Amino acid sequence: MLGRRAFLKLFGGSVFGLMALGGYALGYEPVIRLDVTRYALTPPGWTPGLKLRIVALADFHACEPWMTAERIGSICARANELGGDIIVLLGDYTSGTDLITGRVDHRVWAAQLATLKAPLGVHAILGNHDWWHDAAAQRSGRGPTFSHRALGGVGIEVYSNRSARLEKDGQGFWLAGLEDQLALRRSIRWKRPFTQGLHDLGGTLAQITDDAPVILLAHEPDVFPDVPPRVSLTLSGHTHGGQVRVFGWSPYSPSRYGDRYVYGHIIEEERHIIVSGGLGCSIMPVRFGVPPEIVVIDMG
Repeated sequence: MLGRRAFLKLFGGSVFGLMALGGYALGYEPVIRLDVTRYALTPPGWTPGLKLRIVALADFHACEPWMTAERIGSICARANELGGDIIVLLGDYTSGTDLITGRVDHRVWAAQLATLKAPLGVHAILGNHDWWHDAAAQRSGRGPTFSHRALGGVGIEVYSNRSARLEKDGQGFWLAGLEDQLALRRSIRWKRPFTQGLHDLGGTLAQITDDAPVILLAHEPDVFPDVPPRVSLTLSGHTHGGQVRVFGWSPYSPSRYGDRYVYGHIIEEERHIIVSGGLGCSIMPVRFGVPPEIVVIDMG
């Protein structure tokens, strides 16, 4: 049995440890830390000799004090240093938690994103929170949302079930972007019994007119089982890598597939998806074991 002094020592150490852990998960990892996670791959169907560096940013969730305008600006400055041929934004620019001291106006976060620069441009899709926080869009069941307008207003291409052909060094590839899969929330007020997506995978891919490889942007990774082998790489966010991850395990993932697509580079039947751990926080302003990250993918 523990003596009184040993017990107090153990108890005090445990309390201190929990306080330190909480401080790290609340105040350091989500607010200060920023990692660069790199992948290199040549998936089936990729054009031989086509070298493409993609810089991907997901899930900013702009808000005070967790993801301030200054923090967004510093992330964008770091992204610009990474030598990307193209920068892609994978959705959820608006706050994902109510535990905040203030909101960051959409015109403010968009102005920070406008500092991103790449030779082949900056290209974006929207996420579920960009739709959910727009009452007018929820009521009407259609866009554009204020996030569509904010991004377009600063010259960032927004893909809503659209494909576009790009070229690097005379070699073409397609960038396809889906509208959000959870865009319209279930709501008694709006007489909507189920959450509805506005994505159109078939219609988006039908716009592709040649054999050049395809990169698909889809905020939620849950569409991946339906993605055909024609797509060389799918890029997603949404899950935040589980946001809390211990020894490779997350207690929660906002995906109907659980841990299957929660984080990282996943290959199924020679089809490739990379799921970013994202940058901000959703529901609770806590990150542990999944530091905010910029993703760099070298193709070819």
